[in-house]
Amino acid sequence: MNPAPSVKTLMIDGKDVSARADQSILDAARENAIPIPTLCHLDGLSEAGACRLCLVELKGTPRLQPACVTLVEEGMEVTTQSPRLEKYRRMVVELLFAERNHVCSVCVSNNMCELQDMAKQLGVTHVRFPYRYPRLPVDTTHERFTMDHNRCILCTRCVRVCTEIEGAHTWGVFGRGVDAHLITDLDIPWGTSDTCTSCGKCVQVCPTGALFEKSKVGMQSQKNPDFLNYLNEMREIER
Repeated sequence: MNPAPSVKTLMIDGKDVSARADQSILDAARENAIPIPTLCHLDGLSEAGACRLCLVELKGTPRLQPACVTLVEEGMEVTTQSPRLEKYRRMVVELLFAERNHVCSVCVSNNMCELQDMAKQLGVTHVRFPYRYPRLPVDTTHERFTMDHNRCILCTRCVRVCTEIEGAHTWGVFGRGVDAHLITDLDIPWGTSDTCTSCGKCVQVCPTGALFEKSKVGMQSQKNPDFLNYLNEMREIER
């Protein structure tokens, strides 16, 4: 048997908290009802550190650190809310809107989009950066689902759930920087994929309107990413 991880004591926003040595700052904060915004994190999946919304300040460290992939340390002093962090988080959300073509009024996930909710939460009323307006495709080749690259924020939730939960390894990320985009298999149309099981898990975990079910729009397109917790619990029981 592996020994239980040691317990670390740290301070988050002036509050003394304890956490296991293998826990992240994000885990410790949420266990103590301290909110930290994030878009790429999802309980039941590995961490990717992709959205950078969970950046926090660490005493003695000039650089901001992502809370989801930074492990707790003894005596660590963490700040999760400050004018500097608010500025960076608003900038991240604005850049996400500017990078693709997020037109909420004509999106299937309007009013049920985590990016939209985050913008409201952070008080983003306008985007100060020039929009790129890229010409991105919409893949409708799958019988049940659609992939709209215009709405994708590259959180990689779909990639991780397809690999870690379904085990199909259908989704991947191709390219770098602003040219990065999701692909199925070796960059073939989704509907021609031999690995896709049509389980719909990728659609359920997508935080925006990038992945959606063709037969559902508006209120009908509400997603339920909490199913991951149930699946993981059932797996533990079977073990």
